[in-house]
Amino acid sequence: MDNLPKDKKIILFDGVCNLCDATVQFIIKRDRKDIFRFVAIQSELGQQIINHIGIDTSKTDSIILYDPGHAYYYKAEAAIKIAKKLGGFFILMGMFLILPKWLSNRVYDYIAKNRYKWYGKKEACMIPTPEMKAKFL
Repeated sequence: MDNLPKDKKIILFDGVCNLCDATVQFIIKRDRKDIFRFVAIQSELGQQIINHIGIDTSKTDSIILYDPGHAYYYKAEAAIKIAKKLGGFFILMGMFLILPKWLSNRVYDYIAKNRYKWYGKKEACMIPTPEMKAKFL
């Protein structure tokens, strides 16, 4: 885990989920401060990070925000913290942190549970374009 960038926040995402892929593309376009790096959960590095921080992927398997050496977040809390870091209008998403975790995670879990049915699934993780390759670990 020593080779992870210490000055970047790492977003672990479901690499075969179309909704997750669209979300990664959305974040990349709006990450003007170059805060985030991305790793598919299914990748070898994704699995190493998950094992290192001790997350049970049977309880969350779609998005994890990892700040190396500091903390990690998952489910609704991860999504809200990512949105806040994008700045601008998205900083308002921080107000959802006042909701009880059980409530925001219930909404998150409902979407996560149905994401393949609603948005589909790929056969394999996406291959980043040469321009986007630097954003992926």
